[in-house]
Amino acid sequence: MGQSSRTPQRVAVLMGGPSAEREVSLASGQACATALRGEGFEVIEVDADRDLCAVLDKIAPDAILNCLHGRWGEDGCVQGLLEWQGVPYSHSGVLASALAMDKQRSKETFVAAGLPIVKSILAPADEVRSHHVMAPPYVVKPNNEGSSVGVYLVHEASNGPPQLSDDMPVEVMVEAFAPGRELTTTVIGNRALTVTDILTDGWYDYDAKYKPGGSRHVVPAEIPPDIFDLCMDYALRAHEALGCRGVSRTDFRWDESRGAEGLILLETNTQPGMTATSLSPEQAQACGMSFGALCAWMVEDASCDR
Repeated sequence: MGQSSRTPQRVAVLMGGPSAEREVSLASGQACATALRGEGFEVIEVDADRDLCAVLDKIAPDAILNCLHGRWGEDGCVQGLLEWQGVPYSHSGVLASALAMDKQRSKETFVAAGLPIVKSILAPADEVRSHHVMAPPYVVKPNNEGSSVGVYLVHEASNGPPQLSDDMPVEVMVEAFAPGRELTTTVIGNRALTVTDILTDGWYDYDAKYKPGGSRHVVPAEIPPDIFDLCMDYALRAHEALGCRGVSRTDFRWDESRGAEGLILLETNTQPGMTATSLSPEQAQACGMSFGALCAWMVEDASCDR
């Protein structure tokens, strides 16, 4: 690749970390590190720990490719640390990261932007365990974790409330279940790429997302042009409403029986997965952008004050 004089040469790829999504983050980081080496960068892989400041001081990278997922790496915490150190980094900044990770606050932002969401409430986990706080079917999930970690689907025929595990937070989000097809759209910079239709045999959970064969992706999605265009429009508007930078991915549910009114925005991910089965690299590839070119773009887009 012909790098310009302003292209960062030494790149630290942040991965791992202490969140519930550590293993996926390691896979993302290693894949990106390999791709960046193939693009001619000097790459140092960093498993983020509490000594991250000292490690980055020692490495003195030109830029950071942030491949951390979940809390601390995706919620504004590491972004604040990188701003403090003045190291250019990829993806969204402090505020957009914090907003997108907090599902309730991101929903409030989407409503203000005129984007369609489903009804949800925040409730104490003990209350959710004791009785139905919303008429089934509904979904229970942490308010500030990603990647379908700790997600419970309560069916209409459920005999009782969900028995949430002890490691769920004290307060959880309870959200009306949105039926239909699972669609997703990636935004790079200020451009929506395409729409993927995610086909699974059951619930699109952690295994369906990250295990080979867990889901089948149809890209571009074979859906009516008006729904396709709405996904592209909504994803870009969500990206802009939250103040995202770099790459983001917005997930939808579409109830075909209701046409355009059946398209619901679920959430926006500011640090989409970068594994072999990940959706965003697949969409970039479908638009003519190789995985290496995507990783290089993220590095070249890195900055502070994001």
